[in-house]
Amino acid sequence: MAKWFWNRSKAPRRTLMLRSRGDQGGATRVDFAELAPELNRFLGQAAYLQLGYFETLTRLIRATPDLSEKEALSRAAGATLTKHRAIVDLIVDRGEDPTQLMLPFRENLDAFRRKTIGARPRETLLAVYITAGMLDDFYLALASSYGDTGERVREILSEDDARHEIVAIIQETIESDEEWRSLLSMWARRLVGDTILVCRSALRPERLAAADDERIEPVYTELMGAHARRMDAMGLAS
Repeated sequence: MAKWFWNRSKAPRRTLMLRSRGDQGGATRVDFAELAPELNRFLGQAAYLQLGYFETLTRLIRATPDLSEKEALSRAAGATLTKHRAIVDLIVDRGEDPTQLMLPFRENLDAFRRKTIGARPRETLLAVYITAGMLDDFYLALASSYGDTGERVREILSEDDARHEIVAIIQETIESDEEWRSLLSMWARRLVGDTILVCRSALRPERLAAADDERIEPVYTELMGAHARRMDAMGLAS
């Protein structure tokens, strides 16, 4: 979970395209010529986000006594770690130090993850699914700004994330208890604002101004549409 200054004589415009995975329809296009972050900033944030989700999932594995759930969560955690390592490998291939690229984002992204830790493991599990889904969509959109490197990131983020394992656990929970359905629906709504703020922080802060939020609004609208579809698929109200 900000007056833009457009200089048309400088770098060519880049277009940020947001398309939810599996959606073959028309995508929302917004001109982000000077808002997409520098490539190293983009890579550092993307890598650390995946590492953070791996950490949260491993904590959930330790917290659950059910062996079948441990197995399911281990598959989701493994898929997230694979994505993290692939982005790290890409950073290394570019001659950069992954730790140095990720370090500037550690404090803020760790604070974001702490906000998404629920009072109960099921809330935290849902937080991983909701926030990771929204942020993956956003970073997939940003990837279109970076040529071949962005295409590699897009391929990495589009790999199987095994989050269907999380969906199965959540669905079983809400089908067995309507009180859980209500609680988790409410919790998911609380997560959206903080996640949008993380998306916003990924852009160039020196270029943002509150008067131009409407320029970014179509992207946020598409993110919310994809979020609503994920919620509906689980049987939760968005």
